[in-house]
Amino acid sequence: MHKTFAAGLALLLLAACGQKAEERKAGPPPALITVTQVGSGEFEVVEETLGTLEVLADPKVGAEVPGRVLQVLARTGQRVKKGQLLAVIDAGDTTLANRADEAEARRLEALATQQDRLLERQQALVAKGFLSKNAGEDIAAQRSAVNEQLAAARARAENSRRSMGKTRVTSPLDGVVEVQIVAPGDYVKVGDPMFQLVAPHKLRAHLPFPELAATRIKPGQTVSMTSPLAPGKVFESRIHEIRPSVVEGSRTLDVLADIDNREGLLRGGGTVNATVRIAAKATALTVPEQSVVLRPAGKVVYVVSEVEGQKRAQQKVVKTGAKRGGRVEILEGLAGGETVALDGAGFLTNNAVVGIKDAAKVGADATAKKPEGGPKPEAK
Repeated sequence: MHKTFAAGLALLLLAACGQKAEERKAGPPPALITVTQVGSGEFEVVEETLGTLEVLADPKVGAEVPGRVLQVLARTGQRVKKGQLLAVIDAGDTTLANRADEAEARRLEALATQQDRLLERQQALVAKGFLSKNAGEDIAAQRSAVNEQLAAARARAENSRRSMGKTRVTSPLDGVVEVQIVAPGDYVKVGDPMFQLVAPHKLRAHLPFPELAATRIKPGQTVSMTSPLAPGKVFESRIHEIRPSVVEGSRTLDVLADIDNREGLLRGGGTVNATVRIAAKATALTVPEQSVVLRPAGKVVYVVSEVEGQKRAQQKVVKTGAKRGGRVEILEGLAGGETVALDGAGFLTNNAVVGIKDAAKVGADATAKKPEGGPKPEAK
């Protein structure tokens, strides 16, 4: 009886030790990942940034003559045409000034006519010897002085006549009234602002690019821009200018590109996502961005291959290039055609055992297992 019990106990101990040895040999379960192939094909090298829009023409319409505002015919947000009447200033003072200037001009015209007749008589007397030559020269000088006074008076009259027209304030361009500054009854002096206008048909994009892009970005390169104000529309332009100085604070280059906004889809002060095409490579190796992981050795990609009957992730140090559409260009480290880790790559280590899952299949299985309709009624 005791011998039988001892033998059974020994068998149980041996089985437990064997099970523990198998568990130690099996090790941790493989990491589940998804994989993808290293792509090869045409790849565009681009620079991307977020820029802001500026209105090129935004004049302030000011008063050119002093006076009280009688009428305001344009309001904030109103579209106006070039030459359209915006406001009317009281023309009483300018009208009186013009009448006085024209009256002075007529007085001097009469005086000049009299001087002309007097000069003719004096010249006749000088020719007959009844008057000295010096006396005749004095009359000629007086006539010239009157003529100069007459010219000045006519200029003043013309200026005051133009001032009468300036009491009708008109728009200098086609645009939109951004701010209405004056109201009826306000008294304005020369130079006082009355309206702030904007012409949104021509905008300029300010595109900040890092200093490293200075050698790659040049005037004349094509720029593609999109805006949240016009979803789905791409605005094509070219780099108009690159400011010579680096912007203090952000340490970026200020790159300028003009946009044709005749459709009125964009607004000054808005933002645009800009892409500048630097170059296009006919053949380039690329992987998804999440496949590239930062490790102490540098940027690495995990290549999945069969080792002793198990799928393992082999760490490969790579040199990366440009990014485009969620993919990264691989300049060194891969030959092309390898299978690399995708989802879960950030949790791997070199030579780790992995299990490959198909994300699409998992989703399909989950859908298939999901019961259709509501809960089934219990059987009675």
